[in-house]
Amino acid sequence: MRIVVTGATGNVGTALVRLLAGERCEVTGLARRVPPAEGPYAEVTWVEHDLTGDVPLEPVFRGADAVVHLAWAVNPGAGDPPMEATNLTGTRRVLDAVARAGVQHVVCASSVAAYSPAPRWTPVREDWPCDGIAASAYSRGKAELERMLDVFSRQQPDVRVTRVRPCAILQRDAGGEFGRWLLSPLLPAGLLSLRGFPLPMWSQLRVQVVHSADVADGIWRAVRAGFAGAVNLATDPVLSAADVAGLLGAVRVPAPRPVLTRAAWSLWRAGVLPLHPGWLELADRAALGDTTTARQELGWRPQRDATAVFTEFADGLRDQAATPAEALAARPARLWERLSAVPWGAAESPVAGLAARRAVTCTSAGCP
Repeated sequence: MRIVVTGATGNVGTALVRLLAGERCEVTGLARRVPPAEGPYAEVTWVEHDLTGDVPLEPVFRGADAVVHLAWAVNPGAGDPPMEATNLTGTRRVLDAVARAGVQHVVCASSVAAYSPAPRWTPVREDWPCDGIAASAYSRGKAELERMLDVFSRQQPDVRVTRVRPCAILQRDAGGEFGRWLLSPLLPAGLLSLRGFPLPMWSQLRVQVVHSADVADGIWRAVRAGFAGAVNLATDPVLSAADVAGLLGAVRVPAPRPVLTRAAWSLWRAGVLPLHPGWLELADRAALGDTTTARQELGWRPQRDATAVFTEFADGLRDQAATPAEALAARPARLWERLSAVPWGAAESPVAGLAARRAVTCTSAGCP
């Protein structure tokens, strides 16, 4: 099979191209910054492409058995395109090119973050409403993606559309990327290696995770089976605040979420916290995903339980594990480099938030 992957150097993209190489697929990877042809990226035909530009995608997509659309900006760095340009405009261009190139199957990476709030401890199936969580730009963007796919599916009924909705996706090699997102530039990564460091968390926090390799396996199964529809991907058990602290080697400091949110807003506005405080709201209110569809329809079984996934990720976070791809690069080691690389809140600016709520119109050929 010939498969085109956008966002092929990211967390899931890296796992997917590694898996597809083992399946002897012909893989074309799209990336804004092409990685060195080594490690998991060695067997990929690379196309340097920015989804926010105007270079046509149809020539790249033509003849592909499937397009897997993984490109999605979470916390853009300085000099990167804004979230709306990559996430919404970029997705419109991908869907339009899929239709024009005659590709019969497109897989899009959505998220359980697209779901409306649900009962706290009850996993939801794929028919749960996808209206997102207003306080999170990431959630609003994934809900907008779902609406975009609704329109595309009605206008292109001959194209199989798979919506993969994973929970938090972790692996060791993403430790450096998450370090850039989560750690203040003022803090050295070595702090996480100190046993018993204090970690403020609220008692009702619950965390659902899945390994990137298991997400890649779910995508490959959907492509191979020609599966159309939505599918949740997650691993048991759901982790508690105490579980997360213990696996990180930290001591949980009980703190009400409203207090943490107010503190996060102050630190974010001051430029000390790189990730927008809306992620705390998402962590608290995101729905848990029921994986019955993946297991029954795709025969999917995660190879790692949640404890193993988070333990591997915690080791990668402490070591600032990375790959040769810039998307999965570690934080700069020098303090001045870290300070200059932080976008200081640009990842979820008011402009990006308004754009994510804007209605999307599509043409009969797809989403322009």
